[in-house]
Amino acid sequence: MTERGVDRRPGWGAQLRERLGQALFLRVAGPEGPAHAARIHGTPGPRWFPADSPIARVHGDASMFVGGIRALLLQSMHPAAMRAVSEHSGFRGDMWGRLHRTSRFLAVTTFGTAEHAQQAVDAVRAIHERVTGTMPDGTPYAAGDPHLLAWVHVAEIDSFLLAHQTYGARPLDAAEQDTYVAQAAEVARRLGVLDPPTTVTELREVLAGYRDELRATPEAREAVRYVLLKPPLPLAARAPYAVLAGAAIGLMPAWTRPGLRLPWLPVTERTVVRAAGSAAVGTIRWAMSR
Repeated sequence: MTERGVDRRPGWGAQLRERLGQALFLRVAGPEGPAHAARIHGTPGPRWFPADSPIARVHGDASMFVGGIRALLLQSMHPAAMRAVSEHSGFRGDMWGRLHRTSRFLAVTTFGTAEHAQQAVDAVRAIHERVTGTMPDGTPYAAGDPHLLAWVHVAEIDSFLLAHQTYGARPLDAAEQDTYVAQAAEVARRLGVLDPPTTVTELREVLAGYRDELRATPEAREAVRYVLLKPPLPLAARAPYAVLAGAAIGLMPAWTRPGLRLPWLPVTERTVVRAAGSAAVGTIRWAMSR
């Protein structure tokens, strides 16, 4: 469209940024993402959390793309959690489907009506009841086990918060970080987590308490390779995704790197990777705001 001979259309660079940002968004939210977003944000009714509360700021920011990848990598370090994913979810065939469902659950419980949020929690709990099995040594596992649920929860919340503080548009102050952890704990309790952490200090203590249980199994390494190296994305979107993945790796604890065969380049991660990650997250944020 032109006006008085002046081309008002977005330039080629802006169009490319928008296409790449939307391609990544649709891969995380799924093809029905826009419709679900309209339902989540457009349905009137009371919500669990205020619109500008810390949990809304964290879960609504594009830094969640980095936090989500980091959460998948960190969660894989628990053998029982990884076994449940491998046997019941199929990280190869349905990894992106799992990501769609997780993204939708976070959006509904954070931004949706209280009724829709509780329905989402009830649906997840029903799924967890069916996810059971045994470890290679014969030890039983169950997705609904509060101890396993707590690991999944703290790995996610730690990842989302760290990514937000590193790449978010509006990082939280110390009090807001505690509020975020406490708000996330409200959802965790409804899912079956017993006594979830409600402050950053408690979050770190709970994470440290799992350290002796964590190790990189062959299943974990295979899942990590799949997440990092085989994204089902258009060719043009793979380079930006690689930047996001690199940013996520850069936020992983150093002790996890050898077992998962992840690189550790502290100087590069603080400079080149951080700058590239900020640019990639900014591109997605820009595309999502269009």
